[in-house]
Amino acid sequence: MKSKAKFAIRNPKSEIPMKIVRVIARLNVGGPARHVVWLTAGLQGVDCDSLLVAGTVPPGEEDMGYFAAKHGVEPLLIPEMSRDISFKDALTIWKIYRLFCRESPDVVHTHTAKAGTVGRVAGFLYRWLTPSTLLGRPRQCLFVHTYHGHIFHSYYGPLKTHLFLSIEKALARMITDRIVVVSEQQRREIQERFGVGRPDQFVVIPLGLDTGNFANWRNRRHSFREELGAKNEDILVGIVGRLTEIKNHELFLRAVKRFKEKRLGLKSQLRVGFVVLGDGNLRRRLEDEAHSLGLSEEVTFAGSRKDPENFYAALDIVALTSLNEGTPLTLIEAMANARPVIATAVGGVVDLLGEAVSENQNEGYSVCRRGVSVPSNDVEAFAAGLIRLVDDSHLRRELGEQGLAYVTGNYSKERLFNDVWALYSELLSRPLPMGARPSQQSLETKI
Repeated sequence: MKSKAKFAIRNPKSEIPMKIVRVIARLNVGGPARHVVWLTAGLQGVDCDSLLVAGTVPPGEEDMGYFAAKHGVEPLLIPEMSRDISFKDALTIWKIYRLFCRESPDVVHTHTAKAGTVGRVAGFLYRWLTPSTLLGRPRQCLFVHTYHGHIFHSYYGPLKTHLFLSIEKALARMITDRIVVVSEQQRREIQERFGVGRPDQFVVIPLGLDTGNFANWRNRRHSFREELGAKNEDILVGIVGRLTEIKNHELFLRAVKRFKEKRLGLKSQLRVGFVVLGDGNLRRRLEDEAHSLGLSEEVTFAGSRKDPENFYAALDIVALTSLNEGTPLTLIEAMANARPVIATAVGGVVDLLGEAVSENQNEGYSVCRRGVSVPSNDVEAFAAGLIRLVDDSHLRRELGEQGLAYVTGNYSKERLFNDVWALYSELLSRPLPMGARPSQQSLETKI
């Protein structure tokens, strides 16, 4: 059964529900898949007809179709649409164009790079391939694109990156009414550094999640630890995410090796274990690397799990080593469990961790208001930051409490629904419903 709308917008001149078509390239494991499912379910009701369109999940990636089914969302699948570029993209564009003709959406909202490209190209055709265009009346449909991250560095070589950047600039200019980013840092990168879109096109809408799922984390702390054979006094450090190049798990393993070397001379009685949660095409290579680094006893590859409410609670520290990020849901979920985090200072991570409280220039890391920040790809600094967190229980507790308070106040699903409703309302010039208001930190046009 589909969820009832929590925030309903009614066109005062019509009883026809607002039609939203949401497009994502694939429902693979990660924050974007959960984000679009939550939005599709949460904004569905008598005043809004919301359709989720998705492509296929390629071999080697876990399909999160189960998550959509759990929330009563039945995606319309386009088999030809996937992450990789291919000749099938032309057929994908045609199918999405025909879908738009059939559904007559008020708003098309695309998510992630590939869906943003094929969805907006199809949208350009939909808007202008109509006889009324000759009279200066193209089809009325508004187009929104959300950058959960971006592919403008660290994904591809210079030539392909330049091509993709040129495409994004053209799409922003020709067919995009609003560009949604998930953090202010991301807006600065995409608009100011890379020159995509105009300043008045951008709105910042942070991610949202069901924080209530993690409310009783203390009661679930022992479940996963018992599976790993960890004692209550042991320190568990976990990294959560797809085992793919952009997540840079190699840095995590090298930092663990350096951590182990640095602590050889210390007389600490703490036993520290490391857990890699997730799966992907690099798993075998990473397992081999852990073995070659002499970390077979310290590092456990736990695979992909469907119980974040259990495994976050079991960890004492959550790490992130990515080369590029939007706002990583894994850090938000860690904070929702009052877990201290250590992360590379990339993309929206900077906003999530907050301003620096103290900087250790000799060691290379910074203690921020809600976590420890490390320069990208810096093994020594990451190892030093880990040692600080492992040895300082007071700091772990303080960062965990600060992160929990921040996430609870800023990253609820209800706030996300309100902000997206407000965006659609503004675009369609429809009144906001009673009680639905955008948050102060989002939906601000950035100039």
